Amino acid sequence: MINRELIEVFSEIAREKNVDRSELGTILEQLFLYIIEKQTGDASNCSVIINLDKGEIEIYSEKVIVDEIDDQKVEITLEEVLKQDPSLSDLQVGDSYVEVIDPRVFGRRLITHAKQFFAQRLRDVERKYIYDDYATRVGEIVIGTVHQVQRDNVFVNIEHAELRLPRKEQIPSERYRRGDTIRAIIKSVESISKGPDIIISRSDNHFLYKLFEMEVPEIEDGIIEIKAIARHPGERAKIIVFSNDRRIDPVGACVGMRGSRIQGVVRELDNEKIDIVNFSEKPEILITRALSPAKPEKLYIDDDKKYCVAIFPDDELETAIGKGGMNINLAARVTDYRIDAYGISEHEKARKEQGKVLENVDGVDKKVAEGLYQVGIKTVSDVLSADEEKLLSAEGVDDAILETLYESIQSYVESSESTEELESQEKE
Repeated sequence: MINRELIEVFSEIAREKNVDRSELGTILEQLFLYIIEKQTGDASNCSVIINLDKGEIEIYSEKVIVDEIDDQKVEITLEEVLKQDPSLSDLQVGDSYVEVIDPRVFGRRLITHAKQFFAQRLRDVERKYIYDDYATRVGEIVIGTVHQVQRDNVFVNIEHAELRLPRKEQIPSERYRRGDTIRAIIKSVESISKGPDIIISRSDNHFLYKLFEMEVPEIEDGIIEIKAIARHPGERAKIIVFSNDRRIDPVGACVGMRGSRIQGVVRELDNEKIDIVNFSEKPEILITRALSPAKPEKLYIDDDKKYCVAIFPDDELETAIGKGGMNINLAARVTDYRIDAYGISEHEKARKEQGKVLENVDGVDKKVAEGLYQVGIKTVSDVLSADEEKLLSAEGVDDAILETLYESIQSYVESSESTEELESQEKE
């Protein structure tokens, strides 16, 4: 009877912890082997069979029949064997005998050890379930409740699982309080000694992607693609979108009627401003759109080096760069081009300086200038844009001379800037 009652007690605990019956059987088997080892110091010759349906626990100990016992754990006399089962009279010294152990012999020790061991094993099984569950859900959005706020981490509960939101994965402008409901994306899951370490994020680009996927059915259906995302979390983001159906405007679909779709995303991200850019295979069109709200007058693009010089009206240069360089930085990241922005007047001055013939730059040897001229390098601009390999191919140019050439050009550019600054001050 004790067996059935014991199994029922453990079964109830397992149900509360959402543990499978198969796992429960394994835990109970390990439990009795653990108790035997605690009591005797060795359980290698023992086996346990648990029948949950019948409520039966069977424990067996394999022993060798001997004349005189040296080790009670693994040896038994023939006399003791026949006392337990007279029908085994054909057994002899040296034969193996399987002894049945009644679980009740463990008494209160069973209860004390059982509670401790069973609780630990349940925790291990629960952690494994949580890890296995969340490891397959990386990239999904989850909703949980904040239960602890620390300096570098916010801990979020979802049922029995604890998720961690590190500071770098938070939106800097947000403040979290215990009891707040929070939405985030599962970024990574690792197994550590304390259990699964489930990292969630609100600053990751993929979180923004999944929010749009939730708000815009055309993205989930594959009609509209998000080609690239760049974010300053909580402040501003730029995304490039493309429609596989010419009849559907990707920007309009993402914005929604009267901004209904994009507003849902913006509110979730603490009013992060989002620029939606229509994709183009032409770099000049794509970069122009990405630099919005500023509109460049001209673009000079080097596709091989993924580099672009954008020229703006002087009064729009500040808008193009943005607060703290945010606008141009996001445009560069989302298009994968390095972008330098100049005002018209600033660029014209730079062109004049860089258009100067090398022979007229102080510090540049005439023979060096002639050698460079033979390989097509004529001006300051030519030197700055050329590869070192091409410069070194010129007659009379080696590493040391090339270094001197760079220093001369640098001095020339700096002196030109100083002269302009002085002239500007004199005018004032």
